[in-house]
Amino acid sequence: QVQLVESGGGSVQAGGSLRLSCAASGYRRNYMAWFRQAPGKEREGVAAIYTGSGSTYYTDSVKGRFTISQDIAKNTVYLQMNSLKPEDTAMYYCAADLALGFTWSSKRGYHYWGQGTQVTVSS
Repeated sequence: QVQLVESGGGSVQAGGSLRLSCAASGYRRNYMAWFRQAPGKEREGVAAIYTGSGSTYYTDSVKGRFTISQDIAKNTVYLQMNSLKPEDTAMYYCAADLALGFTWSSKRGYHYWGQGTQVTVSS
């Protein structure tokens, strides 16, 4: 069983920055990703990293502002979030281990999920 432990959420003003961390137990999984879910909205993929090559993927609304990275030795993935906007407010979830046939942004494709960390951006 894989455990994903997120940290780093909080409250910031618009234009500020936060860095989320997701520490995974067990062996390295193929993909690790960050999703977010705002009240009343669907959970959406924010960013993902293919851990083998380090290739990264982003949803359009965060390109140029968010950066996903990994520390292989620590089996940890980070999400650096800059120029935060009120619309980035959501619960952020770490996900790992993408099943074959699913794209990185498909929430149904991931086997493991963290408990979530809240990000609140005020205007």
